[in-house]
Amino acid sequence: MLRRGAREPRTGTPADLLVVGLGNPGDEYARTRHNVGREVVELLARRHGARLRKGKERALVDEVKVEGRRVALAIPLTYMNDSGEAVRLLARRYGVDPQHIVIVHDELDLPVAELRVKAGGGLAGHNGLRSIKAHLHSDAFLRVRIGVSKPPSKEHGVDHVLNKFGRRERAEIDVTIERAADAVETIARDGVDVAMNRFN
Repeated sequence: MLRRGAREPRTGTPADLLVVGLGNPGDEYARTRHNVGREVVELLARRHGARLRKGKERALVDEVKVEGRRVALAIPLTYMNDSGEAVRLLARRYGVDPQHIVIVHDELDLPVAELRVKAGGGLAGHNGLRSIKAHLHSDAFLRVRIGVSKPPSKEHGVDHVLNKFGRRERAEIDVTIERAADAVETIARDGVDVAMNRFN
């Protein structure tokens, strides 16, 4: 588990992990399918007493400790399609390479509330991931993927991801958001291979 603690002064040493929850800013997008990644990082902050505050990197940020490891939590203040701008600045601030960045995001290719942990790989048409790859010049970052299902055939994908969940789906997603936060903690504590074995 993450241990609650005060913010430490930056020493110039790299963070051990940067965790970024994707979503769109603004109340109108709160609790939509596209914002589940953001909800996971908000939950991690609440669990452990972190205070996400606006930084120079176009993101809300704070740091926590995971058994002595330095973990940065971040939520971009850019829109989803421009997420890479914030992630590039955050990676520079915390001195991390892509293999030490965890992106938490929605996934159309998974059923609602299904959880998968992944290291690198394709983008599955996700515009936020596409932006991150373009700005980092790498797709080697880690992913915690939360299923939001494909849209009905008559609906466009953009409309689907900007919609909120139905009541039953919302209850399922709330459980998955808790599990996704557990998965992030596992990556930080034990590594991505252990997290994949435990949560996939």
